[in-house]
Amino acid sequence: MKSEVTELLGIKYPIIQGGMAWVAEHNLAAAVSNAGGFGIIGVANAPAEWVRDEIRKAKELTDKPFGVNVMLLSQHADEVAQAVAEEGVKAVTTGAGSPEKYMKMWKEAGILVIPVVASVALARRMERVGADALVAEGMESGGHIGAQTTMTLVPQIVDAVNIPVIAAGGIADGRGFAAARMLGADAVQMGTRFIVSKESIVHEAYKERVLKARDIDSEVTGMSTGHPVRCLRNQMTREYLKLEKEGASFEELELMTLGTLRKAVVEGDVTRGTVMAGQSAGLVKQEQTCSEMIEEIMDQAKKLLKEA
Repeated sequence: MKSEVTELLGIKYPIIQGGMAWVAEHNLAAAVSNAGGFGIIGVANAPAEWVRDEIRKAKELTDKPFGVNVMLLSQHADEVAQAVAEEGVKAVTTGAGSPEKYMKMWKEAGILVIPVVASVALARRMERVGADALVAEGMESGGHIGAQTTMTLVPQIVDAVNIPVIAAGGIADGRGFAAARMLGADAVQMGTRFIVSKESIVHEAYKERVLKARDIDSEVTGMSTGHPVRCLRNQMTREYLKLEKEGASFEELELMTLGTLRKAVVEGDVTRGTVMAGQSAGLVKQEQTCSEMIEEIMDQAKKLLKEA
């Protein structure tokens, strides 16, 4: 299934893997790319040398295009941006800010820049500063979220810009893919479903929590702080929301979640850790290889779009 995004990225299928912190490392990125999608290494707050190492390891596992997600609020952002330019990847996705200061360097290195946006205003700004495409991410997604839903955000951004738009948030199967295409998106980005892929290094307890999630099992913490995060409810979220309701300070709330994502992903503590996942977790029912996931999604989507 060709689109502007498949041509731009040089991939078989218009499916991009989300740059999830602690989850999206070289094994997952390479597996998604080998399956015909576009794998992404999630940098989060990691230092530049870790990023260099991950890029090199991914290149050993795949000869297909892949990318890196750069979190612009990271204290290492400048060094990471430089490392990405020097190591070379097909594209960079960015979050938590504007990549404008790195745009020239990345473009000169032949790297495409695809910011993640949660509003029409930011989408227009990113197009003005030279973005090659955009990820329009609705609040159904896991991790840090905006305030608009995918269903309403995607078509408004499609109407507002002249560059390709990738839909994200709440998409986990061929139905979501087909719906995104009908909204005008050229591709989709998925994170939650890839968490439970066989190539994912996520702890089995984390995977099991996602697989057993119901439609009502996701919770949003941090609404009062201006930094909302969607994750699956557990003891940690209950305590956090109680403190938040009682008016706890931003510092107190931040301290409570410090290191908890790693605790869940790496150590498998799904009680006290932060189990980031989107509302689509309720649609994820089995562990499969990335190739099996992508082929299943594309088969279902093609049938639906043919009948539309």
